[in-house]
Amino acid sequence: MESGLISVDRWRNGSQAYFLTHMHSDHTRGLSGDWSQAPLYCSRTTASLFPSRFPGFDLSLLRVVPLSSWTSLSLRSPSSGSTVRLHFMAIDAHHCPGSVMFLFRGDFGCFLYTGDFRWDADEADEARNTLVDAINESPVDILYLDNTYCNPLYTFPSRQVAADLVADIIASHPSHDIIIAVDSLGKEDLLVHVSRILNIKIWVWPERLRTMHLLGFQDIFTTDTSLTRVRAVPRYSFSIRTLEGLNTMCPTIGIMPSGLPWVKRPFKGDDKLSGSFLTASMKNETISAQKELQAAAVHKFHDYMYSVHYSDHSCYEEIAEFIKLVRPKSMKGIVVSSSSYVDPLYYFGRICGANQPPQVLLMRPDTAEEFRAVRIKSYSGSDKTRALAKGKKRKRDCHSSLKRNKKRARIQVKGAKIVEVD
Repeated sequence: MESGLISVDRWRNGSQAYFLTHMHSDHTRGLSGDWSQAPLYCSRTTASLFPSRFPGFDLSLLRVVPLSSWTSLSLRSPSSGSTVRLHFMAIDAHHCPGSVMFLFRGDFGCFLYTGDFRWDADEADEARNTLVDAINESPVDILYLDNTYCNPLYTFPSRQVAADLVADIIASHPSHDIIIAVDSLGKEDLLVHVSRILNIKIWVWPERLRTMHLLGFQDIFTTDTSLTRVRAVPRYSFSIRTLEGLNTMCPTIGIMPSGLPWVKRPFKGDDKLSGSFLTASMKNETISAQKELQAAAVHKFHDYMYSVHYSDHSCYEEIAEFIKLVRPKSMKGIVVSSSSYVDPLYYFGRICGANQPPQVLLMRPDTAEEFRAVRIKSYSGSDKTRALAKGKKRKRDCHSSLKRNKKRARIQVKGAKIVEVD
């Protein structure tokens, strides 16, 4: 696609139309109340969050995109001045409220941008059918993929199963206060499930309560701490130190729902979850394979802390299934993560039968000297060779950079300005 037409999750000037996949802050970096570049396309739920997230934003710029139907847009070629006809569709991404994937097609070909997504077979049937019908008409040339957990190490159960595990932990501690770490948007289904299973309200902070009301949750959440022992707190405030402080006043446990193992070693103990098959040692060999998966999804890292593999991103197996379904001609990961040494999309090009090897984004530092060049297929299909720095200095730099990234424990998401690559 020609430069200067559209941008997805990227907010610099120079495009004629902008697309927002969802309202998480790593995808809106660059948006503000005074942003006014061009029309902005998003889902209805995402549009409803703009006044609270970006006060002063010119709402006349918003264009609500319906799900699962094609929309057409006429743009102007910056080079020739001729009309460029763009067709696009929003498909439910099952990530957080309002999240969508965007499928684009036109004379330039067909592109699919997933944004952040969860391809759970139990939840994504309608999205799957919509996508299959669409790509049967126009095969995908380029897939921009959420590769957050694109690594064989990341295997976790469906969100329904993980939510049951969270409720089980809470029920196993009837005399404890509970804090659950969440972001400012997302994991609403988890909190609603816990509320309904245990018949309790969930405390949230005031800004989060306003978001819940905008999303249509009126009776489940409260800011009155006297009404419940379960509190959803901002993820940034969740720590062992916080839990230790809370336990000086009242018995408290914390639950971190995440697909990412965020601490190195589990708690070394034999404390058991009362009334549950789950244990800290996780060594019961007589349980079924399904229960083994569930047991592996819960880790006790401290006297007061549990981690449950509840994720709004797709795990490795789900990503593999998605790529086999889409079968793009080429792929590009949208996430650069300190938890990955090599972009695992390289392996998917071989495992899942992609027609072209996708771009290698990162390299393991311990093999940096072995690889002098990386073979890359550009979007136009031509071969290129990128030379990599040689010698020990490069290796030391890789190790230093990796160490800094791990210390920061941050994941950076790259927006995509859809342009033609030489």
